[in-house]
Amino acid sequence: MKTGFIGTGNMGGAILKSYSPVAKAAGDEVIAFNRTRAKAEAIAATHPMVIAEDIEEVVSEADVILLGVEPQNFDEVMPEIAKYFTKEKIFVSIAAGKTIAYMEEHLGEGAKIVRVMPNTPIMFGLGTTAMVRNKNVSDLDFEKAQVIFESGGITGEVTEDLIEAVIGVSGSSPAYTYMYIDALIKVGTDNGLDYETSKKFACQAVMGAAKMAMDAEESPVQLRDNVCSPGGATIEAVNKYIENGFEEKVIEGAQAAVDRAKEMAK
Repeated sequence: MKTGFIGTGNMGGAILKSYSPVAKAAGDEVIAFNRTRAKAEAIAATHPMVIAEDIEEVVSEADVILLGVEPQNFDEVMPEIAKYFTKEKIFVSIAAGKTIAYMEEHLGEGAKIVRVMPNTPIMFGLGTTAMVRNKNVSDLDFEKAQVIFESGGITGEVTEDLIEAVIGVSGSSPAYTYMYIDALIKVGTDNGLDYETSKKFACQAVMGAAKMAMDAEESPVQLRDNVCSPGGATIEAVNKYIENGFEEKVIEGAQAAVDRAKEMAK
């Protein structure tokens, strides 16, 4: 199988980096095009891939085509893809706000289309990707697209009406988490820790808590309560967060991402 990437920026590049070694091990090939060739060359220096000269080369040669350009560039790029796209190929889009119906308008109602919502930790094998397919995508076709994202984390199939909810929960949430980690780092440095030590401890604590929340039978609320001893330091912090509406603010922010994603899809 040959997988093509159009766009190797932050997200497209992250997916490419996680997938290309897997493709090589399976005897498959990756071909990629980026308008700024230097970005593709930087990835090719450390990851197995072929750099294409243009969009035509990627679409003509690839069996699965992943479009990793910004949503605002779709109107320009999709007609170019449509010139060379044929119905046996599988088209994969990672763009927020670009629906399957939009892509069918450009590629035809018979096109095989998979819409996905990944996040950037896919680069480190810790990504989360929700996937939606249209009626033309068979189980075998879907598996061909799925393997690209399973190389960098977990995947799950959802219906398209839930894709905006995924954006709020996992697609955008690394940004919120970075804000939380940065705040913890500042507490450390304000109280005497050097930056690197504070960063290491904060990041490890967040990763450890996430692993416990993923694997434990208890709910996150119960796990929180398990850490809080009456009159201790942790419960003092938790009570302050509750007093200041921490949970409500997180919900408001994530909901804003969901609402904006819905607006983009109109």
